Amino acid sequence: MRSGSSPRTMNLTLGLGLFLAGVLSVKGFLKPSLHGQSYGSVSQAQGWRSKRIAQELARRNMDFGFKLLKKLASSNPGRNIFFSPLSVSTAFSMLCLGAQDSTLAEIKEGFNFREVPERDLHEGFHYLLGRLNQEKRDIKLRVGNSLFIDRRLQPQQKFLRETKNLYDAETVPTDFQNLELAQKKINEYVSEKTQGRISHLIRNIDPGTVMLLTNYIFFRARWLHEFDPKATKQEDFMVSRNRSVQVPMMLRGGLYDVGRDEQLASTVLEMPYEGNITATFILPDEGKLKLLEDGLHVDIFAKWKKLMSRRVVDVSVPKLHIQGTYDLKKTLSHLGITKIFEEHGDLTRIVPHRSLKVGQAVHKAELQMDEKGTEGAAGSGAETLPMETPLSVRMNHPFLMMIYEKVTPSMIFLARVADPSK
Repeated sequence: MRSGSSPRTMNLTLGLGLFLAGVLSVKGFLKPSLHGQSYGSVSQAQGWRSKRIAQELARRNMDFGFKLLKKLASSNPGRNIFFSPLSVSTAFSMLCLGAQDSTLAEIKEGFNFREVPERDLHEGFHYLLGRLNQEKRDIKLRVGNSLFIDRRLQPQQKFLRETKNLYDAETVPTDFQNLELAQKKINEYVSEKTQGRISHLIRNIDPGTVMLLTNYIFFRARWLHEFDPKATKQEDFMVSRNRSVQVPMMLRGGLYDVGRDEQLASTVLEMPYEGNITATFILPDEGKLKLLEDGLHVDIFAKWKKLMSRRVVDVSVPKLHIQGTYDLKKTLSHLGITKIFEEHGDLTRIVPHRSLKVGQAVHKAELQMDEKGTEGAAGSGAETLPMETPLSVRMNHPFLMMIYEKVTPSMIFLARVADPSK
């Protein structure tokens, strides 16, 4: 609370942090898991309706992800990019519960939620979160939301109730008058939720902050058929036409869905994880990365599905450990989302009669991918491969990678791997 301000005109800062950690320990082929989950006592008709809404939101989120990738790619030439479109969209969809008028309209426009009724928006994300959150021996995926709220602030009970019921958001009372203590509390919370993967996300909290929203994704999975660590060897990865770096390259021959997109001069390869999660690698011909990035659009997945067929492939893919940290306040402003970051933004459905704004919007993502599976996971049997000449797919120059849930389908992570050695 800033001194010298009357309660009605007080300028308060709503700090928004988006936190994500992805740990991909990789072993094998997909075992379809299409079992329904319980999202509360709803009728079958209501369940089908929620699923249709979620599928439409997932489609729009994919389009937003491509839009954000292009923006990040243009401002980070030659660098690795890794983020979660789903994480970012979920956090801002939750903020829509507190926004109204032009501020709400601007968020919905920027995230491709325009023309989606507000009830459908939140119902769809509720279904998606229920669908995605899963924990089994060989896969763990957890999408979570939390609100750190200053003890002096009195948010609308309706806002708190809806964030809890629709987004399963935890509310954590916090003393923002002691910024150092608040920072420590939030960082410890995020570290615990991401199993220590992200331990020092918040470097400083803006003075005047009274509320901070966190959204995180933690993902750990394995392949059914692991890469043999003995086959991994140092190879050249061409980061540009004239420069290469040495990276540990994993090798494996197996049956994969693979196809060729001639328009984008790219090879598309699917490598499923346990459960209903799949990684899609898109390898452009050398020098054609920008053609690929510029050609991404909302219906590209449907196009690729028609181009792919199952065949024997010799795959070479680098071991990865990449991170991305992004100032979304700056990036989203280039996509037309500004009011929520300004004094005159309307977030009065959170706290009436007070001026709230988003002061911080930070997104951090981490990707680790290697030959090994989750600790303690059993190895699997060998594949029987048909007698045919293998297609060779060598990911030894910049490529894109998407990780998505198959049933919806919903894009969880999106990456541009420009230099695996960094």
